[in-house]
Amino acid sequence: MATTASSQLPKKKHRNYLLGFMNFVVLVLSVLLIVWISIDTFKRVNFLENHAYMTFQFWVCIVFIIDFFVELGYAPDKWKFVRRRFVFLILSIPYLNIINQMDIKLSADALYFVRFIPLARGALALSIVISYLSSNAVTSLFMSYMAIMILVGYFCSLIFYQREAGVNPEVNSYWTALWWSAMNMSTVGCNISPVTVSGKIVAVVLPVAGMIIFPLFTVYLTDFVTRQVKKAKSGDYDPD
Repeated sequence: MATTASSQLPKKKHRNYLLGFMNFVVLVLSVLLIVWISIDTFKRVNFLENHAYMTFQFWVCIVFIIDFFVELGYAPDKWKFVRRRFVFLILSIPYLNIINQMDIKLSADALYFVRFIPLARGALALSIVISYLSSNAVTSLFMSYMAIMILVGYFCSLIFYQREAGVNPEVNSYWTALWWSAMNMSTVGCNISPVTVSGKIVAVVLPVAGMIIFPLFTVYLTDFVTRQVKKAKSGDYDPD
């Protein structure tokens, strides 16, 4: 039994190293994809005509797909892994490259939303990595949802700016779009009204995301206060 256990250690270490490396690669590629799309949005670049971007996005999607199957190979319960992470695989497919190669005609609004599909996969990866930073389950969940909230708000501000700038006279800079996105996600609302189809869709997505995510602040604060009260009662709480 001791020999069997000791023989499993190198395999487990190899698994941890490989999965850790793949998570790091996915994280870096996700950040690079966010940066690239941001720069293209600010410079008003037509991404379908940008061969470098289309190539980069294709290989990012391929790495995302490889990462899914590597994790699947090491998963103890493969069906459970597929059920929980199937959406990761769907979001990793390079739809934009497929549409471009097959010459499928879509509206500019639809194409721009398709462009953000790999970013959704990257956002999920970022939220998972950030959740690992805390050992407390509630804090981990809170940090994960905070990351998703920030990324959704940022992505929506990019979409709103790209589609509304030059069409909507009230959107005169990216900072206006970012402020609009933050106000709508907070469900407070904003005096800027979208005029494009994409802008109107984003105007619905943001408050819905806010209504789902903001209640987690209450859950987190309740858990935090409860833990501090327990520490105080046990004598472990240090007010300084």
